[in-house]
Amino acid sequence: MARKIDILTLFPEMFQVFNHSIIGKAREKGIVEINAVNIRDYTKNKHKKVDDYPYGGGAGMVMSAQPIVDCVKAVKQNNRGKVIFLGPRGKTFNQDMAKEFAEENELIFICGHYEGIDERTYKYIDMEISLGDFVLTGGEMACIPIIDSICRIIPGVLSSSESYTEESFYNGLLEYPQYTRPEYFEDIKVPEILTSGHHENIRKWRRLQSLLITKRRRPDLFNKFELSDEDKKLLRNIKITMK
Repeated sequence: MARKIDILTLFPEMFQVFNHSIIGKAREKGIVEINAVNIRDYTKNKHKKVDDYPYGGGAGMVMSAQPIVDCVKAVKQNNRGKVIFLGPRGKTFNQDMAKEFAEENELIFICGHYEGIDERTYKYIDMEISLGDFVLTGGEMACIPIIDSICRIIPGVLSSSESYTEESFYNGLLEYPQYTRPEYFEDIKVPEILTSGHHENIRKWRRLQSLLITKRRRPDLFNKFELSDEDKKLLRNIKITMK
């Protein structure tokens, strides 16, 4: 059964990006179903308005509750998944959340716009998430990378689970350096260990590089990461070598 994701948005055309590349192929294979639903189709306003001025005054417009709520109710008839709003009050999205969402069979995302949504809409929202502490022009811009990160770890979307389990953040570390042909480029040679054919030594080298890169570039991640006995040994050995 395909994993189903419905996106409630004012700009469904923005999600045509999912017709291409890896996610597009997954849709063709029936692994994941992604539907963009136009909130504007559910407004009762004869001019198709979905926003209005905020009570109490202030700059900008606020998305009205009625079209969003009616859209959620309509989508819920065929999708019983959690309703997730992309908004600034939410918990910051990360790889752990992506893994959790990838286990869900159905999900519903709401993309906000303007100065936000009418507070009464939250009655129909299960969870709010944010892409980070910065401002975007709309929830669509946050929704695209979030859905992409979820879909790519759904079984069958990538050719091998190794494609994502070795990537940055999946296991709490940044990814090790990658090289491809030619062996020499601008007088820089690929590290000799990678051409040795010794798979265990390569694995240990890559693990050590992930540890060192994370410690240097993202000490916040490194300090939270629980080192294994092997990790500690690899780091001890590199200190001994450097002395």
